[in-house]
Amino acid sequence: MRYLPKSDEERRQMLAEIGAASIDDLFAVIPAEYRLERDLAVPRQQAESEIVAYFREAGQRNATDYASFLGAGAYRHYRPVIIDALVQRGEFLTSYTPYQAEISQGTLQAIFEFQTMIAELTGMDVANASMYDGSTGAAEAVMMAVRITGRHKAVVASSVHPEYREVLATYARHQGLPIRTAGYDSRTGRADLEALDAAVSEETAAVLVQSPNFFGVIEDIPAIAEIAHKKGALLIVSIAEAVSLGIVRPPVEADIVAMEAQSFGVALSYGGPFCGVIGAKEQYLRQMPGRLAGQTVDGAGNRGFVLTLATREQHIRREKATSNICTNQALVALMATIFMAVYGKEGVRELAEHNLAKAEYAAKALAIVPGAKLRFSGAPRFHEFVLQTDEAPAAWSRRLLENKIVGGIDLSRWYPELRHCTLWCATEVMLRETIDKAASVLAAKPVEA
Repeated sequence: MRYLPKSDEERRQMLAEIGAASIDDLFAVIPAEYRLERDLAVPRQQAESEIVAYFREAGQRNATDYASFLGAGAYRHYRPVIIDALVQRGEFLTSYTPYQAEISQGTLQAIFEFQTMIAELTGMDVANASMYDGSTGAAEAVMMAVRITGRHKAVVASSVHPEYREVLATYARHQGLPIRTAGYDSRTGRADLEALDAAVSEETAAVLVQSPNFFGVIEDIPAIAEIAHKKGALLIVSIAEAVSLGIVRPPVEADIVAMEAQSFGVALSYGGPFCGVIGAKEQYLRQMPGRLAGQTVDGAGNRGFVLTLATREQHIRREKATSNICTNQALVALMATIFMAVYGKEGVRELAEHNLAKAEYAAKALAIVPGAKLRFSGAPRFHEFVLQTDEAPAAWSRRLLENKIVGGIDLSRWYPELRHCTLWCATEVMLRETIDKAASVLAAKPVEA
């Protein structure tokens, strides 16, 4: 009874109080076909040594030796070993929250440096102490725009990451916030400016675009800003690939920037935890969700750091809260801070150039495979590109997997009109030899079954 402390008599009393004859009555609303009418197929208990052996064997089956052309918001970059060496220090790894500034100076300074670097990188005046990830950052930015403008509609480009749009839809569902989607230009892959212009009205709080967008194409941010601002809407630019800012002009025309900083030294880790960011113009500072660390001096004139411009636990103030996000990814943000400090301004630029060159080489190599061609043209891109093929993407994937290569993502999952189109990514860790091998495998005539 350790985990079920109620007695049979107490259970009978509770059931009687709510008018149920048995516990089974509580589940009567669930259709019978969805109820489990048997015992769980749980294996016998195991000793600790057996459990350790099981997971070691399972770990050896992981496909760690496969090359991957996957991207779409989660990117493989080299992680300097110094990152793990520093974040595993006790003062960072075990600290929960920096409420007590007098004993949290290390964590607060790390957050402050993170905010400063992100603001410089994105061209914004201020940045917060990180969100959960890029998707929640984008959704929170839209909610922030609603509070600032007092309007209750939003426009989103369909070239924004589909899963970011799904998260935003979840946020908006119970907020009374209609989301209108504007399409993309079928030739360039950029957001359709005419469609955006038609979708934005005097009731629009925010226009959300992504650059580089989900297709890897860099958007015309100044033109989109003009469309948003002439109707009084705020422009939010989502950035899923932080490394792009090493070479792509920052979206200074934006009012708010929402970014995923996973590329800055954060491991893929099967999908998280990642590191979201919100940066904004200074006049919108008090509507930013999450934490802000500020720099000050103590009574003796020594430099110090504090949490500022947000009340403690402001996130639990029900309808008055700026966000329901009640923490920040401080340890993950520290990884990004160390990464930016190690690489520096010139290093991030060189890294971006390397990515750009590697993707260009991959695009050219794969586009000359018989039956393949680049889907979008006429606009600059970063390290992702869309390939259209005569063969079904599944057929390409099977041939590559046989050679321990993971190919691009089938885009028809989110864009039915992009049949036989796949999204490919090549970062600095992708070897030229692997690109050549992928091209040769795909160029070879498939063996008839």
